[in-house]
Amino acid sequence: MQALTVPPAGEGVKAATVTRWFKQIGEAFQEGQTLVQLEIAQATIELVAGADGQIAQILVPAGKTVAIGTQLGQIAPRTASPNSVPAHANADPVQTATTDNRGAKDVGQQEATPILMPQAGNSMEEGTIVKWRVQVGDRITVGQVICEIETDKATIEMEATDAGRMAKIVAEAGAVVPVKQPIAYLSEGEVGDVGGGEVVPTPSSAVGVEVAHHSVERRGVVASALSAAKAETAASSMSSHTGRIKASPAARKLAAAKGIDLAAVGNGSGPEGRILSTDLANVASTPVAPGGSPGLAPRSTSIVRRPLSKMRKAIAANLQMSKQTVPHFYVKLTINADPLFAYYRAQKPVANCTLNDVVLLAVGKCVGEFAAFRSRIEGSEIVELPAANIGIAVSVADGLVVPVVPAIDAMTLTQLASESKRIVEAARNGKIENMGKGVFSISNMGMLGVEDFAAIINPPESGILAISAVREAVIVKDGAMRAGKVMSMTLSVDHRVVDGAMAAQFMARLKVLLESPE
Repeated sequence: MQALTVPPAGEGVKAATVTRWFKQIGEAFQEGQTLVQLEIAQATIELVAGADGQIAQILVPAGKTVAIGTQLGQIAPRTASPNSVPAHANADPVQTATTDNRGAKDVGQQEATPILMPQAGNSMEEGTIVKWRVQVGDRITVGQVICEIETDKATIEMEATDAGRMAKIVAEAGAVVPVKQPIAYLSEGEVGDVGGGEVVPTPSSAVGVEVAHHSVERRGVVASALSAAKAETAASSMSSHTGRIKASPAARKLAAAKGIDLAAVGNGSGPEGRILSTDLANVASTPVAPGGSPGLAPRSTSIVRRPLSKMRKAIAANLQMSKQTVPHFYVKLTINADPLFAYYRAQKPVANCTLNDVVLLAVGKCVGEFAAFRSRIEGSEIVELPAANIGIAVSVADGLVVPVVPAIDAMTLTQLASESKRIVEAARNGKIENMGKGVFSISNMGMLGVEDFAAIINPPESGILAISAVREAVIVKDGAMRAGKVMSMTLSVDHRVVDGAMAAQFMARLKVLLESPE
């Protein structure tokens, strides 16, 4: 086999981002065909095959940034099968994991379709199975929720993308599995009569470590999942030393509302001491420091160090990547908010809406009218979606999440008000809906009194609108001054998708909609 690595790209260039794989594991290619596309130092390069062959391993998925010289994958002669490529005895289990997990239908004795751990966001590297909603033997339909998965940001519901019979579950509740690795199989054969891997146990299982040791030689996919589980066990045992507090999203929300310091609660009644909301029923609030605010712990007299939580790591990685790789530019506009505010006051008793709902509906209608704003960058392609799927930035206990409301341009204000309340509440309880499916987002800090700010784009979306507070100001029109209300908005757009003139037209149209909301 031959290693495929990130090539040197000039002095000072230290990293590259994988933007697209043109071939997948097991796919054959011919000399001269492009295998993978990279973004390096604001330029795009493609690695081209020097001879016929096939992809044996993919070690770095699209969207990930790595150092120059990093091994991206391995290629083998075309005559070889990826199943026959020997795993190195000392190989990284995560690298070995990509040996046979994509597109293969023949997984053992029966024809089977693998269900893979989804990648909900660019920064997600692994997920934890929280709960299975189905059992072996159940008939599964497309779109059916089959399990709950905890990511680095929240708990999401996974929907089936294929129909069939649940033949085998290979990752039990509690198992930690890398993205795009099998967690179950669909098959029309007898229940359990499917190969393709052993059951991945929960992190606390001692058997899992022993099985992982032997699985490296047999099945790289299982070895990867078991190794991840073993690592999670080690991390759990060190949580008291690293400062990471294990608590459910509901418990975090309740603790924030009651002003409870989770660090003072100790072990909870959940798995591995995880704190549940029921554990906080009789816990007193944290005392308020003199001159402080309710819910804030007394200020420490010494320097405090604590590691980044999974969510903060994910936010840091995603937004850093966005600012470094996405060419942002900004368009600011201040509107006369008197008609908008009057419309909101009139519609509130009827639609049970917020001011943000009215603005969100106008943004959705506007995005629906501009194809460029309904587009996303995916590798070297611009993908235009048919509907305005808009993300809403929601502040949660440990950071920020962006659930998505699909097809806002087809909604009424009443429908949108109901749906936005539902998905925001779900997000604050730890369940993020349609994450990663948006084309555009909004971030509203008006309720906090912010007069002006600019937001960072959530890749791979085309842009994001920062909405500030409605405030009193002097409005000048035709040389006459009067008191009124104004609202400032700042549009951040990806210049690869949207040009300056298009951004200006978008904001002009949005101004019309907000100043004439009826």
